[in-house]
Amino acid sequence: MALLVQKYGGTSVGSIERIEAVADHIVKTKQQGHSIVVVVSAMSGETNRLLDLAMQVDSRANSRELDVLLSTGEQVSISLLAMAIIKRGHSAISLLADQAEILTDNLFGKARIQHIHGNRLSLELEQGRIVILAGFQGRDIEGNITTLGRGGTDTSAVEVAAALNADECQIYTDVDGVYTTDPRIEPNARRMDFVTFEEMLELASLGAKVLQIRSVEAAGRHNIPLRVLSSFKPDHGTLISYEQNTMREKIVSGIAFNRDEALIEVIGLPNSPQKLADLLAVFAKNHIEIDMITTKSQKSENIDYAITVHQNDFTQVLELLESEKATLGFCSVCGNEQVAKISVVGVGMKSNAGVASQLFTALANENIAVELITTSEIKISVLVEEKYLELGVRTLHSAFALDSEEF
Repeated sequence: MALLVQKYGGTSVGSIERIEAVADHIVKTKQQGHSIVVVVSAMSGETNRLLDLAMQVDSRANSRELDVLLSTGEQVSISLLAMAIIKRGHSAISLLADQAEILTDNLFGKARIQHIHGNRLSLELEQGRIVILAGFQGRDIEGNITTLGRGGTDTSAVEVAAALNADECQIYTDVDGVYTTDPRIEPNARRMDFVTFEEMLELASLGAKVLQIRSVEAAGRHNIPLRVLSSFKPDHGTLISYEQNTMREKIVSGIAFNRDEALIEVIGLPNSPQKLADLLAVFAKNHIEIDMITTKSQKSENIDYAITVHQNDFTQVLELLESEKATLGFCSVCGNEQVAKISVVGVGMKSNAGVASQLFTALANENIAVELITTSEIKISVLVEEKYLELGVRTLHSAFALDSEEF
């Protein structure tokens, strides 16, 4: 039998009724002979409620104290779930991060797990108990409570699975797997039985919301198979692992999109490597991430650059660049928030030269203009006007025949 780590998100334990249903499912898994560690989020809406309380006290709350507050949500859900399992006649124990010896750095609000001492977890499993562990949190070397940021429970689950050398990490959520694209945009989207780590990393980074990217990175680094399943109607879900030894028929596996893009155009930057370095340093110094960057036009004296950033950073970037215009020596800066990014992803693209042609032909047939392009071995991303996002996703989904068969 297997050692399984199961993660349940906030919607999965969002009410007493849901907690009872999750307890039934965990007990059923235990009765099949498996050893189980369950990693749990706070009940749906609880973290936001706690954050709102903090903001009522101080809109710029101390980050350490904020972590102390936000970590309490998981303490409620793990204790309730443990009670529900014990009520069903099975041995269970709830553990907080310090009890499970989850060590993180001290970057409050977005800490990273550095090490997990699995001794307590292993001891409880040897005693036949179901371990219910608080996700999203850890302790730094000084014993301070830390939290891992939004989606951090996924990362907790993967790192615990790695520490215990678990057979599989199962992520139970409100969707039943990974789809070829968002079914709310394309009703013909298909659930995939299998996705490679490479593909899932690209999909997560490009806008797919199923898994938190840090959890996928950790699973790939530790070679822990991930499975995404529905906590409402659990079945086989989607397995995320390294490439199986079977031929992949599909060149493109999925289509991701991101509405939160904003386009910045820097006009007439002096044609000098140092000037480009100085421009990028403005972004780095202000902790603003650049997504896409390319030249729009080039002359011997100057270059026009197109850059995309997160929409939340749009106004700040325009103001920063305006203030640095004289220093950097460019002519002007302008921007557009009404853009979106569409990406096609697939390991089959590595050995197929026709994907780009097929993509641009499909978009051209719908008169969808492309503003920017970026590529890698397994993805092509294009920036388009936001009003064409949904049409573009549906068009490409059909062009690459992603609705033609079950994955």
